Amino acid sequence: MTPKKTAFKTAKKTDSSKTGKKPVLGAHESIAGGVFNAILNGERATCETVQMFNKSNSQWRAKVLTTEEVDRYFAEIERTGITVACSHSSYLINLASPDKALNKKSRLALKEEVERCNTLKIPNLVFHPGAHVGSGEEAGIARIAENMNRILSEVTDNTVTLCLETTAGQGTTLGRTFEELASMIDLVEDKDHVGVCMDTCHIFAAGYPITDPRDFKRTIKAFDNVIGLDKLNVIHLNDSKKEFGSNRDRHEHIGEGMIGIEAFRNFMNDRRLKKIPMVLETPKDDTLADDVRNLKTLRSLIK
Repeated sequence: MTPKKTAFKTAKKTDSSKTGKKPVLGAHESIAGGVFNAILNGERATCETVQMFNKSNSQWRAKVLTTEEVDRYFAEIERTGITVACSHSSYLINLASPDKALNKKSRLALKEEVERCNTLKIPNLVFHPGAHVGSGEEAGIARIAENMNRILSEVTDNTVTLCLETTAGQGTTLGRTFEELASMIDLVEDKDHVGVCMDTCHIFAAGYPITDPRDFKRTIKAFDNVIGLDKLNVIHLNDSKKEFGSNRDRHEHIGEGMIGIEAFRNFMNDRRLKKIPMVLETPKDDTLADDVRNLKTLRSLIK
């Protein structure tokens, strides 16, 4: 499928971090011990915004959000001024699965995450589109859109945008090309609540060059032509352990991988991207020293 750019309606921009002249930078932070810890960890890591899971990533079941936990979460946001750019869904979810039981389980799990994001006032929920597991790209894309339509129609008073993440293209995973993502979006009825998360490691691994400034401009132009920059809600900043076009998803510290530092200079200084929150998903330990270092590197690239 290679559809032309569709006249999508502009996605709702509910994140107050999407204002200002410099990029809004942050990292994915742990919620271990309570969702409020994502904010506390973000403060330690010098984040302006964070990405977080809204439940355990390794389990289907979600622990109930208590009033005390939610109240403290909002109190820490108020105290620190750190925003929550997005939540990332569980990696167990596969909306493209041809297995009826897994497909239903995935839909219900993602719906629950949408509801939790509404409770926590998180504007974007990033998720991997899924893998068709041999059933074919067209069938897989149709299942993803069908599940998205059902979720968006069933969640009342929804303020959350479902953000399809670009993928590296390993195996039968969908979302490796901008055209595949556009095909999914085209089938979603509620265009106001669907967007995209661009991952630098993933698009590099999928064969989109971003290091040379001219290649970077062509890649961003291709995204705009096929999907539209008004649909780009979140950017994941990750270098790659694997080479260009490898279809392998292996994250590396900024400037220390196969992508190289110049690609991130491109992202830091493209005026069209300044209002889009950018978050790290790079390796780290509990000290968060790597987050501090990577964010310092990114800030040093801003002209």
